[in-house]
Amino acid sequence: MRRPRPLAFVMAVCLTAGVLLSAGTAQGQGAGGTGTAGSTGTVRTDTLWSMALGVSKALTVYLPPSYDRDRSRRYPVLYYLHGKSGNERNWVDVGALHRTMDSLVAAGAPEAIIAMPDGDDGWYTTWGVLPDLAACERDTTRREPVSTFCVPWTRYDDYITYDIVRWMDGHYRTRGDRAHRGIAGLSMGGYGAITLALAYPQVFGAAASHSGVLSPRLLPDSVQKTRGVRYARNREETALAARTLWPQQWTAFGRDTIAWRARDPQTLAARLAEQVKTGRAQWPALLIDVGVNDPWYAQNVDFDASLTRLGVPHEYHEWPGTHNWDYWRTHSRESLRFLLDRVGR
Repeated sequence: MRRPRPLAFVMAVCLTAGVLLSAGTAQGQGAGGTGTAGSTGTVRTDTLWSMALGVSKALTVYLPPSYDRDRSRRYPVLYYLHGKSGNERNWVDVGALHRTMDSLVAAGAPEAIIAMPDGDDGWYTTWGVLPDLAACERDTTRREPVSTFCVPWTRYDDYITYDIVRWMDGHYRTRGDRAHRGIAGLSMGGYGAITLALAYPQVFGAAASHSGVLSPRLLPDSVQKTRGVRYARNREETALAARTLWPQQWTAFGRDTIAWRARDPQTLAARLAEQVKTGRAQWPALLIDVGVNDPWYAQNVDFDASLTRLGVPHEYHEWPGTHNWDYWRTHSRESLRFLLDRVGR
């Protein structure tokens, strides 16, 4: 077991290009915390039309304590992505992210807006297989309405990077540049945060992953020993690497190893490394953490090693814990601090 490393861290009326209409419902002081008036942030729900997905989507937004008092001030934005089977409310309802942010602000941390989008089970990528809308509409296991969950177009990377970002910059007093945008997520959302930051470094200046699925082609140890290979070479081995995620993940990532390799964070990091060498791009600041008993622990170790080999500046931490909300609630404070230190000032 490694010791933890030191913590150093878019149909209604057309309004904007790429993103159309919304209605926002403020949920008020009670959603922001239990402090005195003006000392806590406000949580609200917006509805926006996504050009990338072809449906209306909900978006949870946290506004910092001073947002309504100081109407001349602009704020950095942190984008927090949920995991598989989650929704836009997870980080507030289960993760208490708004309360953690309030406590950091009360202790002197910079204020920021937090945007928490509904990413379905889309893996924050453009799918490699066209969606089966008929099957989706028959699925009774989801609580979301069919009209918002069964999307005709599955460009979840464009949805976050263009639709959501443009919505935030067009409707809130944001500081709309990469230097003031951070992105984070857990599990599937950790994969999304890292891959979006590596693929769109001109949009996001920093990214953090909690328990991310960060080396999707990595074979389990037992398979590596039996077959003498580390990464999946064919569809059968890719299914072994994905384990319990295979039935849903292959739809998002594609049917062949070429499609999986293109969506692998290691591939994106290597590509960005070449761009950085020639001065065409900048590295986003990266934070990765995982619990030592997490089922995707080996993937995080592998991705850390890959970044190190590529010479990618990043922070990596291992902590006690597994793949659950106890772990993510505890360590969201660290990702908030990491992002605020890098894009919050």
